[in-house]
Amino acid sequence: MAPIPLTQGGPTDGGNYEEAWEGEYVRAHFLSDVGKKRRKNEDSCIMCVPQDAAMRDARGILFAVADGMGGASAGEHASRQTLETIIDYYYAGYADEPTADVPARLKEAVETANIHLFEEAEQDPERHGMGTTVSVVLVHGDCAYIAQVGDSRVYVAPSKSGMVQITDDHSHVADLVREGDLSEEEARNHPQRNLITRAVGIKDTVEVDLFAFRLRKDDTLLICSDGLSGLVGDREIAKSLAMESLQGAARLLVGRALTNGGTDNVTAVLLRLTGPPPRHDLKGSATEVRLPRAGLLDRLKGILYHSH
Repeated sequence: MAPIPLTQGGPTDGGNYEEAWEGEYVRAHFLSDVGKKRRKNEDSCIMCVPQDAAMRDARGILFAVADGMGGASAGEHASRQTLETIIDYYYAGYADEPTADVPARLKEAVETANIHLFEEAEQDPERHGMGTTVSVVLVHGDCAYIAQVGDSRVYVAPSKSGMVQITDDHSHVADLVREGDLSEEEARNHPQRNLITRAVGIKDTVEVDLFAFRLRKDDTLLICSDGLSGLVGDREIAKSLAMESLQGAARLLVGRALTNGGTDNVTAVLLRLTGPPPRHDLKGSATEVRLPRAGLLDRLKGILYHSH
C-alpha cells in the first residue's frame, strides 16, 4: 500500500492561518485572514502531496480553497469538510485505478463532496442550508487541472506574459457582466455581488467546471476567495504575482484586501513552478485554456536585459 499523502491546511480554529511549502518543482504559500467584519473564518485552504513517487506522478499535487456559508459553525465546517472529502476521494482510488483520467477523477471528487455535504445538511437541522464554493488546482507534471464551483477564483500569471483569470464566477452579478448589463466596476459595488448561483452542498447535484492548461517554469498561480478578488483589482493582483517572494505577494494581497475594508474572510494560496515540471499528456475531459506566452523576441529582450 502506498504511504498516506502529506496533507496540510487550515485554519482549524476559525482564525488566521499561514503556511509555506516547497517541493521538487513547485513552491506554495498559504495565507488566510478572518478579516475586519467577520467573527470567524469560514474559508479553508488545503494541499495534498503524495509521499509515494509513483502515486505523485500518476495523480499529481492538489491545492484548493473553499469559502463556506451557512452561519454559526456550518460554513466553517462545510469548507473544511468539502476539501477533506475531495482529497480522500481523489487519492483513495489509486490502488485500484492508478492510471485514472485525472480531470474526470477530480470532477467525481467534487461531486462526491457535494453529495456528502448535502446529505449531512439534510440530517442536521443546525447545518441546514450550509454550502461552500470550491476552487481546486491539480498540478500534474506540466499540466494543471482546475475544478470550479462558486465565486472563488484561480488566476495564472505565465512567466513574463501578464495574467489570466481561468475560472468563471458562478454568481448573479457575474452573469449580468457576461450579458453586458453591468460593468466590472458596477459589479464590484453591486448589492447582490455575494449572491452565488452554484455551490457545493446546496443541492443533491452540482455542476463542476473543468479547465486544463500547460505549465512552465516560473508560472505563478493564485487561488483565492472572493474576500480577496472582490476588494483587490486585477492590476494589483498581477503586480503581486510578479513578485519574487510568494510570502510577500500573499501578505501584500491579503493586506490590500484588509486595507480596502476587509469585509469578508480573505484567503490566498500562491503557487510557483520553480523548475521544469515532468511532461504529461493533457487529458481531454477538461476545457483547455491556451495561456499567452512571451515570443522569441520577448525572451531575447529578457535575456539581454538581465545580462546588463
